[in-house]
Amino acid sequence: MRLALPRGLRSRTVVAFLLVAALSALITAALTFRQARSAILDRTQNSAVHDLRLQVDSLVPNLPPDPTPTDLRTFARQLDRASGSRGWHTAVSRDGGPPIGTADEISGALRAATKRGDTTFYERVAPSGDPRLLIGMPVTYTSRGDGAGQPSGLVVYAVLSLHGERADISALITAAWAGALPTLAFAVVPALFAVRRVLRPVRQLRTAAQKITSGALDTRLDVVGKDELAALTSTFNTMAATLERDDAELRRMEANARRFAADVSHELRTPLAAMAAVTDALDEDARSGTLPPDTADAVLLISDETRKLAVMVEDLMEISRFDAGSAVLHLDDVSLRTLIHKTLQLRGWREPDEVIAELPEDDPRIRVDARRIDVVLANLIGNALRHGTAPVTVRATSAQEAVVIEVADHGPGIPDDVLPRVFDRFYKADAARTRSEGSGLGLAIATENVRLHHGTLTAANLPDGGAVFTVTLPHRPTPEDPS
Repeated sequence: MRLALPRGLRSRTVVAFLLVAALSALITAALTFRQARSAILDRTQNSAVHDLRLQVDSLVPNLPPDPTPTDLRTFARQLDRASGSRGWHTAVSRDGGPPIGTADEISGALRAATKRGDTTFYERVAPSGDPRLLIGMPVTYTSRGDGAGQPSGLVVYAVLSLHGERADISALITAAWAGALPTLAFAVVPALFAVRRVLRPVRQLRTAAQKITSGALDTRLDVVGKDELAALTSTFNTMAATLERDDAELRRMEANARRFAADVSHELRTPLAAMAAVTDALDEDARSGTLPPDTADAVLLISDETRKLAVMVEDLMEISRFDAGSAVLHLDDVSLRTLIHKTLQLRGWREPDEVIAELPEDDPRIRVDARRIDVVLANLIGNALRHGTAPVTVRATSAQEAVVIEVADHGPGIPDDVLPRVFDRFYKADAARTRSEGSGLGLAIATENVRLHHGTLTAANLPDGGAVFTVTLPHRPTPEDPS
C-alpha cells in the first residue's frame, strides 16, 4: 500500500516544515535523553560505590587476619543489613575463590577484572529485562602507622537493582514525547504563516498568468521587497510588457494584411468583371474561326487565366470576410438528399459514372446555410474527381445530434507529410503544380464554412487507398458566434 503524498505546494511546504520540526525535536529529545540517562546511571553508580566503600571500610577491621568462610559469610550478611534502601546483595571472595554470600550473579568478566588490580570495577546487566548494577571492590587493610593500604586478597561483590532508575528513565521518555507532540502542534502555526507569506506572490503570479492567457496582456503586478520572489515578479512584468508590445504589433500587421487583401480583391473585382465579359465575346470569335489560329490560341489562354484570376479574387474576398468576422449564416431547414443532389446537378456530375451517392433512406432535414454547404461539397467532390479516380463516393449518415458526410475517392491518397497541412491557405501538395486550376484556398474556405456551422472537417487516408474527407454538422447549429 503506497502512501498518497501531498501534491500542492502549500501542503508539501507545511509537511516539510513539520518534518524538520519533528526531526529537530527528535534529535533534541534523543540527546537530552542520552545525557539524562547517563547522568542518572552514573549518579546511582557513584553513590552506590561510595556507600559500599563506607560500609566495607567500617566492617573490615572486625575481620580476623585469616578469615574463615564462616567469617566471610558473616561479613557478607553484615553488608546486606547495612544496605538500607539500596537493597544490595553482597558476596565476598578470598584469593580468587568462589564468592560467599547472597550475590550469585557475578560474571566471570567482573571477577577477572578485580583480580588484575585494586580498583573498583562495575558492570550493568539486564538479565531477562531486569536491569542490575554489579560492583567488584577489592578490600585493602589500612596500616596504623602510615595509613597506606595493603591488599587483603578479599573482593567484595555487590548486586543492586536498577528498577527505580529505569522508572526515572521511562518518565524522561514520557516527558520527551509529551513535550514533542505540543511542539509539533504549535509548529503548524508558523508553518502556515510562512507558507502563506511565501505563496501569496506565487498565487498572484498564477492569477496574473491566467489573465494574460485570457487576453488581458496589460496585467501587471506590484513588486514588493528585494528577494527572489520580487525579482521573479519584476521579470514577469517585463515579459508581460514584451508580450503586449509584440501582440499589438502582430495585430497591427495582421489587420494591415487583411485590409490589403480585401482592398486589392475589391479593386480587382470590377476590372476583372469587365475583362471576363470581353474575353467571353472573344472566346466566341476564337471558337467560330473568325480569328487567326495564333490569335485564337492567345485569346483562349487569356480567357482561361482571367477566369482563374476572377475565382481567386472571389476566394480572397470570402477569406477576408471570415478574417473580419463578417461572415454570417442564413439558416434554413433543407433536405439532406436535396442538398447533395442539387450540388451534383449544378456541376453536371453524373451518377453513378462520376459520383456515387449513398444517402439515408429517411432523408433527414438539417438546419444549415445551403449556399455555404454547397460550396463545401462542391470543393470536396471537385478535388476528389480532379486528384482521384472516378467514381467518387458521397456517403451521408444521420445520428441523433449530427449529420456526417464523407467524400472518398479511389486515388493515391494524401501523402503523410501533406496531411497535417492540407487545410492551410495557398498550400498545394505538388510544388510542380503551381499553375493548377485551384487557388489554394478551396479547402481553407470549406473549413471556415463548416466551422461557421459549429461542425468539423477532417482529412484522412483509407486503408485500401484513396483519401476521405469527413464533414460533421450538428442538426441545430447556433450561428450567434460565427468565429
